Amino acid sequence: MPSFDIVSELDKPEIKNAVEQATKEVANRFDFKGSDARIEQAELVLTLYADDDFKLDQVQEVLNAKLIKRGVDIRCMELGKSEKVSGNKVKRTATLKSGLETELSKKIVKLLKDSKMKVSASIQGESVRISGAKRDILQDAIALVRKSITDFPLQYQNFRD
Repeated sequence: MPSFDIVSELDKPEIKNAVEQATKEVANRFDFKGSDARIEQAELVLTLYADDDFKLDQVQEVLNAKLIKRGVDIRCMELGKSEKVSGNKVKRTATLKSGLETELSKKIVKLLKDSKMKVSASIQGESVRISGAKRDILQDAIALVRKSITDFPLQYQNFRD
């Protein structure tokens, strides 16, 4: 019985490379000279620092551009609010979400059941396994999920015939 998995994974080396490139660009840009604008990474939590909210937004734009260029989908980034640090300096945390949350997994399973497709969906940890009788039905299921879930990056892998 053919099957595949729906997952949401991040490429950690690409994220690290994007952060390093963004840090280098921020350090070399003329409008950031003399400011305390920087990006720190702790696993999947990025912390952006700047002198004011405008510069913080500029650092965020540079980081987003570098992530997109490296092939990391920025829809998985959850931005926090900007907070005052010391004096007039501000910071913002950006958390990168990896893996499917149970609520999204349940939404995918419900979507496939409501569509009356002849597939079975089961939640397996941070992924959803879809199995069906034919490959064509599974391709239709992928198309349905792609069309319906647009607010979170999904990958379709581990296809078995």
